[in-house]
Amino acid sequence: MPILQYGQTAIEWRFQPDAKLRRHYVSVERGRPVLLRGPLVSKAEQEALVRRRARWIRDKLALVNQPLRNDAIVTGSRLRYCGRTYFTEVRHTPGITRPKLAFTASRFIVEHPDGPSILPDAIALLLESFYRERAHEKLLQRVRHWERQTGLQSSGARIRHFQSRWASCDTHNVLEFHPRVMELATTVQDYVIVHELCHTVEKNHTKAFWSLVAQHLPDWRRQHAMLEQAAFGGAV
Repeated sequence: MPILQYGQTAIEWRFQPDAKLRRHYVSVERGRPVLLRGPLVSKAEQEALVRRRARWIRDKLALVNQPLRNDAIVTGSRLRYCGRTYFTEVRHTPGITRPKLAFTASRFIVEHPDGPSILPDAIALLLESFYRERAHEKLLQRVRHWERQTGLQSSGARIRHFQSRWASCDTHNVLEFHPRVMELATTVQDYVIVHELCHTVEKNHTKAFWSLVAQHLPDWRRQHAMLEQAAFGGAV
């Protein structure tokens, strides 16, 4: 696989042609070469696309390849929801067969049959289920709100697990959102929604696209910067 040297970082990538995409996407995952997807282009054009996002890729590689922490979640740990972290109480509940997660106005409560702690992988599954439920309840309502505010209309919206993206707008203008969007502050959630609604008009990240985003969200750069701190992939 080709490698681009960017400062002290060697960026190895692989290219996946996808004729259904109108633009190119870069995805960064732990322990894997960078994935570049999109319309068929030459190796020289691939390198130019990777070089264009090299700084972003370097930062994301450093983030996703940090040493894994195996710290168990215990009472006093904090879990994220809507841009805030909340106190978490882990209760040993022998009478249940599988862990459960609930959220009150001020804390998460985890019931666990095996003891007063739970591993990060197990809590991640519970959180994604919680985020999915809240996304159906709240995020899809916000989509309808922003359709009314902007006059931009999608062909529908749904919640979907992506490997390395927050959201998408397909060729039929159906909007899809990862459950983890519910981790983000509500202002950033709104930015993600408006961003994808603007793709119903402008499929590529052209000047016209960003002008349309700015028309509806003048403060979009701040929200975009907050979103860029996440480890999911981005368009080029």
